[in-house]
Amino acid sequence: MVLISVPSNYLFAQGINNNWLSGYSSLSGLPEHNVSLIDYFTGSATLTLNPMEMEFRQTHANISDKNGNLLFYTNGYYIADATGDTMLNGGGINPSAYTSIYPDGLLLPQSHLFIAFPADSNKYYLIHSTVDDMVQVKAENLYYSVIDMTLNSGLGGVINKNQILISDNLNIGKISAIKHGNGRDWWVVCHKINTNTFFKLLITPQGVSQPTMQSIGIVRPKDIGQTYFSPDGSKFAYYYFEHGLEIFDFDRCTGMFSNPVFMPPDTIAGTGIAFSPNNNVLYASAGDSLYQFDLTSANITASKTLVAVWDSFYSGVFGGFPTYFQLMALAPDGKIYITTGNSTFHYHIIDQPDSLGTACNVIQHGLDINHYYFNTLPNHPNYHLGPLVGSICDSITGLPPPEENLTLKLYPNPNSGIFQITYTPLPENLKLQVFNILGEEVHAQLLPQWSQLQNINIGKLPAGVYMAAITSSASSKSVKFLVE
Repeated sequence: MVLISVPSNYLFAQGINNNWLSGYSSLSGLPEHNVSLIDYFTGSATLTLNPMEMEFRQTHANISDKNGNLLFYTNGYYIADATGDTMLNGGGINPSAYTSIYPDGLLLPQSHLFIAFPADSNKYYLIHSTVDDMVQVKAENLYYSVIDMTLNSGLGGVINKNQILISDNLNIGKISAIKHGNGRDWWVVCHKINTNTFFKLLITPQGVSQPTMQSIGIVRPKDIGQTYFSPDGSKFAYYYFEHGLEIFDFDRCTGMFSNPVFMPPDTIAGTGIAFSPNNNVLYASAGDSLYQFDLTSANITASKTLVAVWDSFYSGVFGGFPTYFQLMALAPDGKIYITTGNSTFHYHIIDQPDSLGTACNVIQHGLDINHYYFNTLPNHPNYHLGPLVGSICDSITGLPPPEENLTLKLYPNPNSGIFQITYTPLPENLKLQVFNILGEEVHAQLLPQWSQLQNINIGKLPAGVYMAAITSSASSKSVKFLVE
């Protein structure tokens, strides 16, 4: 059942992080139970109720092809293929007593992520973990499994499963990844419990490296929370309310953290963080409050600003539950979505996350999925990030140019100078220019690598015909539009 229709003339390639799945018990027949597929074809979150066998709690990872077609996904208990069935050899991941308790999905945010092989477009890594010690609430293994999409008539199959990358005492979840400065390889990061030590792995065409370790920042006991790299990979944040928020600089070439900034814990429960699209703003949840930090400030701690307070809204059936501020993720539409608690129906939305103060426009319970969910968000790294141009590690030559598939759509047309553009995500910053009928430039901006969509507000333009053009290092694409 499609809740919001998608204009047929507006569909085109949206990228491999386009799809989110959320919900559970979709086959029960009860109206408060279902699974939603959320995509971003229209420029905002579009929901399709999608009854399926898999249920989701807080563990969720998926990946799509370059055209936005969902390839496979997991809830931490098993891997499903594009048909919704268990992928060939996709059962039995994360062996532990804890996993066996949760066939309807693990309760571990950011404990799974998918990464394509750097040199084989048919193979993917699943990096994953579970709870191995339920008394101390810790992971003892970080695993990888390998998916080969040439198997089972193109639906894929798991060819290596539960291969141990790290055997140690690890904080649960919080597996984060970012592209290496060469634009091809990947850094993967997790944390060692009761220490200030990070494990780091490098994924290259030769495989996954042996882990390296770096001790920096505060000692962190067992926790939940979230970790994220900024969209450009220059910063990294770690947050759990009991132990505080840390922000580090990160070197994509060397994989080293530096310059830690620490903010003490809040007294109200909060577990979520997210970076703004322009990398300059960080948000942190505190239960009934949402805070913002200006990362360009000389004193980041002092820049802390309250941008929203819970508005007393309850979500769900039989009176529902309070829609507090919980986990967060930056979506392909450039907005940040915030979960509102287990067994609620809503997500909050930060509509303009690049803007400081209340101009960021927090829309409380702005996305209604019309069924229960369990604080579910996908763990998507920035798949579109390219090389660190000009750095010592921007050294890979011979990569196929992505510009041959450069696309541009503009909607609505006609408009008033306020419109959306959707475009091919490339591993570089694109330039947007708008010209009037005389060929004079009336607007210009860079389009970040993280996104396939931008909301453009040029202001009041005189009525007439205009040209919007996006330019990469090798090609360009343009489209005419009318301002009324």
